[in-house]
Amino acid sequence: MSVLQTISLEHLPADYVVHIAVYREVKNSSSLQEQLLAGNTEFEYALIDASVIISKIQAMSAAYRAVNDLVENRLRSRNVHSEIVFSLSPNNNIAETFRRFGITPTTTNLLVIKVSTPSQPFSADAVQEHLTKSIDGTQAEFNDNVIAGMTDLARIRKIYKLNTVGSKPEKGVANAKAERRELEMLIISSMALRGATN
Repeated sequence: MSVLQTISLEHLPADYVVHIAVYREVKNSSSLQEQLLAGNTEFEYALIDASVIISKIQAMSAAYRAVNDLVENRLRSRNVHSEIVFSLSPNNNIAETFRRFGITPTTTNLLVIKVSTPSQPFSADAVQEHLTKSIDGTQAEFNDNVIAGMTDLARIRKIYKLNTVGSKPEKGVANAKAERRELEMLIISSMALRGATN
């Protein structure tokens, strides 16, 4: 059963949509990264290590920013998919961004984003078929509960320099959720500020 989500981004042209999938226990990250690095156009996706994603909103914010930059002809990286990965970063170092957020040979949990544009339309069925054929892992739903199970909070705090926020988790589910929301807000602010200074 497919759990690929297709999302139209508000305030952008309707013929720009994103297809998003999440995979657990990925066993072929190394070969996926090789395809990406080789420039294989069949693998033009944003392949993101899900351990550095705190929420759907963070992922969707990066996708929105990258698609908006594509529409406005302001891409700073190779294509809209690499721009999504770059949009996650709190700084302007593209190489560092891909080391921190992109797929690596040791990635086990993967967030995959494919952008469909007027010049390169991709149906959800075509994307799902290619992902099923290409990724050796278990597909999961793209939601905050699944993402929370993959998130490496210590790594995220280090990347975004948020070591004092939520580093001493208080007991209780409500407090844990409040801490995640605070981290999410600070991360998205950091992503937005990087764009404001360019």
